[in-house]
Amino acid sequence: MSPETDFSVRPFLGGYDKNFTYLITCSHTRSSVLVDAAIPIDQIMPFIPNPPLALLITHTHPDHIRYLNDYINIFPDMIVFGHSESSLVHKIKNFRITKHQQRFKIGHLPFTSIYTPGHYFDSICYLLKPTLFTGDTLFVGRTGRVISQRSDIKELYNSVYKRLLILSKDLRLYPGHNYGKQPSIKIKQNIKISPLLRAKNLKDFIKKMEQYELNRTMDKP
Repeated sequence: MSPETDFSVRPFLGGYDKNFTYLITCSHTRSSVLVDAAIPIDQIMPFIPNPPLALLITHTHPDHIRYLNDYINIFPDMIVFGHSESSLVHKIKNFRITKHQQRFKIGHLPFTSIYTPGHYFDSICYLLKPTLFTGDTLFVGRTGRVISQRSDIKELYNSVYKRLLILSKDLRLYPGHNYGKQPSIKIKQNIKISPLLRAKNLKDFIKKMEQYELNRTMDKP
């Protein structure tokens, strides 16, 4: 637990492709919150002090909600937070819509939701100072990609540059996958190591993203 926070963040790695699920635990009440349902619940159960009050969904790509039904079956009173256009809205009894810049408390923990479309239409980041859970919008060393249906590079640029990079540079990012050289990173350090976070404008960002995809294609079949 960081001395500057009143909570701990425990990452769990696995899932479909180096996915993370996070367990946030309040140091005062021992209440807990989960971020994404990408990891089998039995891997997390030994570390959950009390039934989680909520599950925060960063977006609904299948790998991030793969074990959602299992989580709900074990914790039927848990509230599930997500976007208003999410496919989960009418499927989950305890689903709660969260909007851009909406502030809400889970127990004693004060969250702010930040709508960040681009990688996917229903992408949401969750701010819990001094941490930021970014799903697939920001990774260590780069942004998310825009190769799937309902992705949009202009929206991704706006989300990253006009909604995330304007936040405190001392925020620590907790991404949805372990794709970098370290599992988490502060915004200011991420800008230093990532050309995709140093674009001059949208045109430059598109150019840098095209170069990234080209290099990625050359490196990986």
